[in-house]
Amino acid sequence: MEYNHKEIEKRWQAYWKEQGTYRTREDGSRKKFYVLDMFPYPSGAGLHVGHPLGYIASDIYSRYKRLQGFNVLHPMGYDAYGLPAEQYAIQTGQHPEVTTVNNIERYRSQLDKIGFSYDWDREVRTCSPDYYKWTQWAFIRMFNSYYDTALDKAMPVARLEEHFAKHGTEGVRAACGEELTFTADEWNAMDEKQRSETLMNYRIAYLGNTMVNWCPKLGTVLANDEVSEGVSIRGGYPVEQKLMYQWCLRVSAYAQRLLDGLDKLDWTDSLKETQRNWIGRSEGAEMKFSIDGRDDGLALEIFTTRADTVFGVTFMVLAPESDYVAMVTTPEQKEAVDSYIDSIRHKTERERMIDKKVSGVFTGAYAVNPLTGKRIPVWVSDYVLAGYGTGAIMAVPAHDSRDYAFARHFDLPVVPLIEGADVSEQSFDAKSGRMINSAGADLDLNGMEVKDAIKATKDYISRKGIGKVKINYRLRDAIFSRQRYWGEPFPVYYKDGVPHMLADECLPLELPEVDKFLPTESGEPPLGRALNWATPEGYPFELCTMPGFAGSSAYYLRYMDPHNDTALVGREANEYWRSVDLYIGGTEHATGHLIYSRFWNKFLYDLGFVCEDEPFRKLVNQGMIQGRSNFVYRIKDTNRFVSAGLKDRYDVTPIHVDVNIVSNDILDLDRFRAWRPEFADAEFELEDGRYVCGYAVEKMSKSMFNVVNPDDVVDRYGADTLRLYEMFLGPLEQSKPWDTNGIDGVNRFIRKLWNLFYKGDELLLTDGEPTADELKSIHKLIKKVTSDIEAFSYNTSIAAFMICVNELTQLKCHNRQVLSQLVVILAPFAPHVSEELWHALGNDTTVCDAQWPSFNEEYLREDTVNYAVSFNGKARYNITVAADMDPKDVEAAALGHENAARWIDGKQVVKVIVVPRKIVNVVVK
Repeated sequence: MEYNHKEIEKRWQAYWKEQGTYRTREDGSRKKFYVLDMFPYPSGAGLHVGHPLGYIASDIYSRYKRLQGFNVLHPMGYDAYGLPAEQYAIQTGQHPEVTTVNNIERYRSQLDKIGFSYDWDREVRTCSPDYYKWTQWAFIRMFNSYYDTALDKAMPVARLEEHFAKHGTEGVRAACGEELTFTADEWNAMDEKQRSETLMNYRIAYLGNTMVNWCPKLGTVLANDEVSEGVSIRGGYPVEQKLMYQWCLRVSAYAQRLLDGLDKLDWTDSLKETQRNWIGRSEGAEMKFSIDGRDDGLALEIFTTRADTVFGVTFMVLAPESDYVAMVTTPEQKEAVDSYIDSIRHKTERERMIDKKVSGVFTGAYAVNPLTGKRIPVWVSDYVLAGYGTGAIMAVPAHDSRDYAFARHFDLPVVPLIEGADVSEQSFDAKSGRMINSAGADLDLNGMEVKDAIKATKDYISRKGIGKVKINYRLRDAIFSRQRYWGEPFPVYYKDGVPHMLADECLPLELPEVDKFLPTESGEPPLGRALNWATPEGYPFELCTMPGFAGSSAYYLRYMDPHNDTALVGREANEYWRSVDLYIGGTEHATGHLIYSRFWNKFLYDLGFVCEDEPFRKLVNQGMIQGRSNFVYRIKDTNRFVSAGLKDRYDVTPIHVDVNIVSNDILDLDRFRAWRPEFADAEFELEDGRYVCGYAVEKMSKSMFNVVNPDDVVDRYGADTLRLYEMFLGPLEQSKPWDTNGIDGVNRFIRKLWNLFYKGDELLLTDGEPTADELKSIHKLIKKVTSDIEAFSYNTSIAAFMICVNELTQLKCHNRQVLSQLVVILAPFAPHVSEELWHALGNDTTVCDAQWPSFNEEYLREDTVNYAVSFNGKARYNITVAADMDPKDVEAAALGHENAARWIDGKQVVKVIVVPRKIVNVVVK
């Protein structure tokens, strides 16, 4: 029987589906293991060969753990809300749900062809009301909670209201937007709207003013990763910074816990460091710099981690979005300041963080250094961000590189002058960033170590009432409103302008129908077009929808209990699965999804809805499969193409060509002529009768014609070949180019494996005890693959399979015992051919439920060992002796060899050095 991948894969995929092989249930008698893939967005383009890389890796591990006896949860679903579907709907008028469902069906078909062991009974889609009911449910609880900094957890807002009614803000320890002070009487005198606005300062889900990436053309707020170089990635439309009043999540309240939690996670050091930098914990001081000449007591609050450098301040800088800008700008400078702010409005915060260009404008105002009393100019520049600290900084050019660049650009002093001294007498330690001569202040830092100077300055400013010691975080609260149609509706209605939450029994609040997917003519979000978008009492619903990360922040929890209509996840299911044991996905989610998921999980943990405070125990980042582009070379001003080896003879233009009409860099001439009308009459200059294309490694993209559809690879070679080849391309965590030049070798390996079982229609299996060489080969493989899977070194596992099959072929091994173990070990990597051969071995149950074999070290021991015999360090011949031979006997065997006399040749043997199981070195003179 010949190996026919199409028949085999179709047969076993149908079998697994009919038998419910991958259906998972909670089973207290078995150890659990939860393997998760990052949520895919089902785009209209479908999968290309780069997308399954992480899915194949997780599937191998899932199958491996199942073979070890674990009860494995391996689910899949879809992050189904997104801007692309909405933009397609705007362009075509087709409802985004229709295109999304079509895209999902295509994704599902492609995934099924590759043979993943997903439990499709647990599939979730974020656009399903049954799913986003629980996103709305979680949002309501965030609205009704505040973060108690004394208890270090979320608590009910009702508890805070009780405190206000009795004590006002006295004794309140709560994460907030700004420090408020009021008495119990003042609270009790507030009306409903005033209380609502006050509580917004504390709620975990709150309405607030925040700077956003606003795209007027798309009519919506965009996340940082949806913007590049001032334009939207989707459509290329201009994006500007805009202050908007909208829903936010107080992620910043969890900053320290998000930092602390990293210590107990099995993540890479680089990923942890990325999150630590994004959270950005800083210990420092908050100080006030009064504005010179103002009678209203206006002062700029700044945060600094180096309070000791205050003597080195030569100017101050405000973020363009800071409220301080309007407060301090003089009438003479207003036009210049407004012009500057308008010029940088399109830049996102992320772009501003990495931009090295220096720009800014003087406000016309001067601040007063609280320690020296010196006047210093106040500027505005986009290198200062409103979200970090107070949006105002004291600039110490001798200590900070960006301050230094700004000072040099605008010809500002780098070192402050000491009154009564010449410039040549200035004494400033640029390394530590502090004045050695601190004349004029009653704080002497002379000669102190930096850490001591920082502490002394912080103590001083606290004692003098100039400022206070503070811990700050770079982590921003999450902007949670989108002015889009295709997203989860907020469970919010407004009564007299005050937001209220829907009751749980009214959930889900389903997305309504609209006549267009555009903002209204008056500028309201698309939901403003919905008819009767209000409660039965006529109170209007929120018109914004939630962002994409809303639905993807807790999907791993819903997988545990996807059909529960009374809870996000039931207690029994959650206590069994607890958290994700292995998460595989890309590094691009390090500062977005992974932060938000960890925050969401910790919040639910605080309220007692989940039993673990961290969602993902181990995380592995897969690399990217890049495209391997091909080129043809057209002689300029002709329709004649020359092969790559001949291109230097002519003036040619390289043209990207569809890689699907190229095989091993050889162009299919007929398919090329049929590819595009302008090439129908193309002529070719060949090498050895073939047209050889050029190539380059680039991002896989439709515009470069280097996208490879996995369906085509599966159709030609089979899913098992695709799975093995993607793992064989290189280490999982590294990026590597897709190159079909090696795929034939992987396919030949499967056929060689097949030939151990079949010769034509004859089944070659034999019974009896395996030989020592057969046992050595298979146990060497068991040891290697077990170790490699645990280390995610899948590429070296494939090489080990090839070596083993070659060895067994040379041994003419058809032993049932040996081949049974080989099939089980291969099953996670190539499940279809393994299932076929498992049944050929006489088994009537699935190979998925076999037992992972353990290796026996006894079979790997060598009976003999080969020594290289050297004379004065130069190898001359080899000897083979018993592996356990005594070193003295090895020495005798080396000197007793027939070739020894030639190299001794009358010389005296001074010394013989035996390195066990490796070499013998004979020293002669």
